[in-house]
Amino acid sequence: MREEKRSCMTTLCYLEKDGKYLMLHRTAREQDVNKDKWIGVGGHFEEGESPEECLLREVKEETGYTLTSWRFRGIVTFCTETLCEYMCLYTADGFEGTPAACDEGTLEWVPKEKALALNIWEGDKIFFYLLSEEHPFFSLKLVYWYDRLEEAVLDGKPLELFDERRADGSKTGVVMERSVAHRDGRLHGTVHVWLTRKTADGQTEVLLQKRSREKESYPGCWDISCAGHLQTGDEYEEGALRELEEELGITAEKNQLKFVGWNRDLTKENFRGRPYLDDELAKVYVLPMDTEPEQLKLQQEEVEEVRWMPLKLCMEKMQDPRWKHCLRSDEMEMLRTYLETEE
Repeated sequence: MREEKRSCMTTLCYLEKDGKYLMLHRTAREQDVNKDKWIGVGGHFEEGESPEECLLREVKEETGYTLTSWRFRGIVTFCTETLCEYMCLYTADGFEGTPAACDEGTLEWVPKEKALALNIWEGDKIFFYLLSEEHPFFSLKLVYWYDRLEEAVLDGKPLELFDERRADGSKTGVVMERSVAHRDGRLHGTVHVWLTRKTADGQTEVLLQKRSREKESYPGCWDISCAGHLQTGDEYEEGALRELEEELGITAEKNQLKFVGWNRDLTKENFRGRPYLDDELAKVYVLPMDTEPEQLKLQQEEVEEVRWMPLKLCMEKMQDPRWKHCLRSDEMEMLRTYLETEE
């Protein structure tokens, strides 16, 4: 029989000092959902307590400190297979008193930039970045199956989740949120699909898409015909077919995709004031298709326009710094070699 899910309300607080968080390594109790994890300090509401009363009491009991300055930053709904916990999340930059040992585990001041490398819940990385960016008060829902992140929802909007991958494309078993993957530079899978056709005079053309100016990365740049991230659970061909449908309105079959090769790309940039460290392993395909741009149904939030261009001309234009693009020279060379071999 499946165990009935319990619900509770708690507080969670990260004390701040000199660019560090006070972290608690939870090691004391075996029957603890946070066993061996590093978290903040806090605990369950007692009968009749307000969030602030619970916060002050729990911090005092676990650290010996009395808070003098704190901020209510958000609500975190933390769900596992047996528990649904509503956490009031705080940070505190003012406290006084004498530090005390904690009977829940070991307390340690950890530099904020190193906290992400500890054994923390994968979803905690999402709210750590929200805290560092001074995000307004937020509601974050995190759903786990044991230690695996299954769902993340920020202010009612589902967030994208990726499978972390090894260099050979296999999955590590860890699921991570998109912005975390791009901030930490963790390897994930993507698909690149090139639409190609032959002109009457025998030239090979490729379809280029111009990325929407609202895109997180490389807004307004010319790019691959169709490309996208693999969502958690996706296989490469499945992701390629979905992206074709979503971005270009093309319905295709797996046997129409022609495998070109693998391309791993590491990008270090800064977009919209945020660091962007993208480590992606792309499976590259060709889809021969002679269709006119006006026949395609473009996903407006992703694609501004599409245009056919001779492959040779495209590779020449890539050398012109005035032409805005985010094409990769090694992938273009791989594509050219493949198409010449097919001829």
